[in-house]
Amino acid sequence: MLVNVGAPFLGALLLSLIFVPICRAAATRYGFVARPRDDRWHRRPVALFGGVGIAASLFVTSLMFQVPGELPVLTVTAVLIFITGVVDDVVNLKPSTKLIVQIVLASALLFFDYRLNWIHSETLDRLVSLVWVVGLTNAFNLLDNMDGLCAGVVIIVSAALLIDLLPGSGGARLIFEARYLAALLGATGGFLAFNLYPATIFMGDGGSMLLGFSVAALTLSPAHQTAGRSDVLSIVAAPVLVLLIPIFDTTLVTLSRWLSGRRASQGGRDHTSHRLVAIGLSERRAVTLLWALAAVGGALGVAVDHFAYSWSALAAGVIFLLGMILFAAYLGGIRTYDEADTRAAQGAITPLIVEFMYKRRVAEVLLDFCLVTICYYAAYRMRFEDPEEFMRNFVYFLRSLPVVVACQMIAFFAVGIYRGVWRHFGMVDTLNVAKGVFFGTVSAQIVILYVYLFFSYSRTVFAIYGMLILTAVTVSRASFRLVGDFMRRQRRSGRRVVIYGAGDGGTLVLRELLAQDADNVRIVGFIDDDRRKAGIRVQGYPVLGGFAALTVLLESHSIDSVVVSARSMAPERLNNLEVLCTSSQVALSRLQVALQPIVEAQAPRPVSTSRAVLHQIRP
Repeated sequence: MLVNVGAPFLGALLLSLIFVPICRAAATRYGFVARPRDDRWHRRPVALFGGVGIAASLFVTSLMFQVPGELPVLTVTAVLIFITGVVDDVVNLKPSTKLIVQIVLASALLFFDYRLNWIHSETLDRLVSLVWVVGLTNAFNLLDNMDGLCAGVVIIVSAALLIDLLPGSGGARLIFEARYLAALLGATGGFLAFNLYPATIFMGDGGSMLLGFSVAALTLSPAHQTAGRSDVLSIVAAPVLVLLIPIFDTTLVTLSRWLSGRRASQGGRDHTSHRLVAIGLSERRAVTLLWALAAVGGALGVAVDHFAYSWSALAAGVIFLLGMILFAAYLGGIRTYDEADTRAAQGAITPLIVEFMYKRRVAEVLLDFCLVTICYYAAYRMRFEDPEEFMRNFVYFLRSLPVVVACQMIAFFAVGIYRGVWRHFGMVDTLNVAKGVFFGTVSAQIVILYVYLFFSYSRTVFAIYGMLILTAVTVSRASFRLVGDFMRRQRRSGRRVVIYGAGDGGTLVLRELLAQDADNVRIVGFIDDDRRKAGIRVQGYPVLGGFAALTVLLESHSIDSVVVSARSMAPERLNNLEVLCTSSQVALSRLQVALQPIVEAQAPRPVSTSRAVLHQIRP
């Protein structure tokens, strides 16, 4: 099989490296360029028709290796979807027109018995297959929103699908599918060399629709042939995990646009990549992160397909899916629309998935239900590693699972798990989770032992389950804070701030800065006169040194603002600091904590409240 895919890959790669520059030169000469627009990311004219270079390399290589003769339906429909995309690049077709063409071509695949084979009902399976092909075609079209993103994800997805086909023994058809995939991989790789940031050519709708349609079609199989697809788990989970990033991005964009009163077909800077840049990542880092997530999904998809009966592969896949859902919830709370452009300004729904999670708590409860089930199942798997022993005890798992779920959810509710705020999750909340896990585990054992009289169940399972669910719930609750802190540390834009004082006051200043203007602040680190603190980290940020280190930072223009956190500072040191900041034209502020009286002293019961103020010493 390696011999069959190596030559098509290299041939398509070399042709793409030749054809793409030719297409770029022709597009630039004749004015076929993507010009900057408010709803587009690029800020300079960029040549189109990179998709023409991809298609030419793909189809020429396919002809050389006799793919069209063995896969005529796939080849013809791929050519037609490519032509539709190119026409759209030239004359800007209506979204409804493109959708009709996509449905017709997807129906052609179904007519020749290409379908997912996910559902026993042939009618439902064909409908799901139609939605799958049309959805993925548009998903890759939407994913083409930042330099190198779509092409890189296509390469990762194609590689995962190709690895899945290599050990197959499905006859000639799978060999030619592998050749087509290899040619697609090589053609896209050659294009990516010119599409990396800063891109000199875009693939356009012709390229993105061709790639999305081809990948979707290659996940289908004729109804009479399911070689290489052993069971329902591998059939469903493997392609979903491999193609998770385009599915993830499309779902997030569609829901956010719908909730904000915008059409799903309307362009915008609200994709996953744009949201990552909005929270501080550079364009390259955002694309690299999405590549990495696509690679993880692809690896898990291949693992699930090849180890379909391995509970660890399934658990890893489910955990990754839950993690991506949490990631989507975090990204959904990032503002990407102006108030004037949304129905929120008119009193309609606000596109904040996070608010739904906080206020309604429905998502939290559903998440905990999934975590409890997964952790209890994993505990049984870890306790009974031998498959035969596990199957003998599986009946106890099934009978006790409802008890464990009910007791654990009630315990979480009783201790107040669903009253916390994720982005403020801390050590006290962790102890509260541990208390809920303890009460839930103990109450479940009591019910099982004294009510249902299950005397043969394993007590060790509950010890393992307790550790697993404590870790899972803690990580899920801390995820928003962890992701937010990570993104802030990756930020390369914003006002660069140094905090003078790495004690309790410094921690308070850090919280105030992030609470007041988190989107426009980049914490460089702490300065402290105590030499013993140099090199350590406070709240994840380094202590850079003492006054001498601050002098170097100011003279090198590496910071924009200094905030003094110490409650008391020698007047001479404060004066030197003010002179130094003035000469470097750097803002200097100081934290002041004061008690503001609400009721005067002569009142029967005076009350005061404390407030923290960042007082600016000099602008």
